[in-house]
Amino acid sequence: MSKRPARDQALLALYAADIIGSEPDLSDLSARARRYVEGTWAAKPELDQAIVAVATGWRIERMPAVDRNIIRLALFELRSGQTPVGVVMSEAVKLAKALSTERSGAFVNGVLAKLLEVEESVVAE
Repeated sequence: MSKRPARDQALLALYAADIIGSEPDLSDLSARARRYVEGTWAAKPELDQAIVAVATGWRIERMPAVDRNIIRLALFELRSGQTPVGVVMSEAVKLAKALSTERSGAFVNGVLAKLLEVEESVVAE
């Protein structure tokens, strides 16, 4: 399965787990989506800490659930170094525009851009 459908599957699993407050359901996920979910979920405390550090005035629990999970997934993918930065950014913004509020694309883009500035040494293109 290509990265885009895997990203979509992973986001749905992460969103559901976040809303329900349980471990993500890995059944029916492609192998790639499962890797995204497992990696993002395992790193969630560190990802959230990084997100809150740059999202001025936003607590993680105040962010729309879709947005915070898009950002978590994108940051995990950026840190893995498997996908070019521009692709991750573009896909995250597309997901936010399609699945969240009117302003979510700009919000997700802004948070990810700040994360990239802070994590230059972590994220390599």
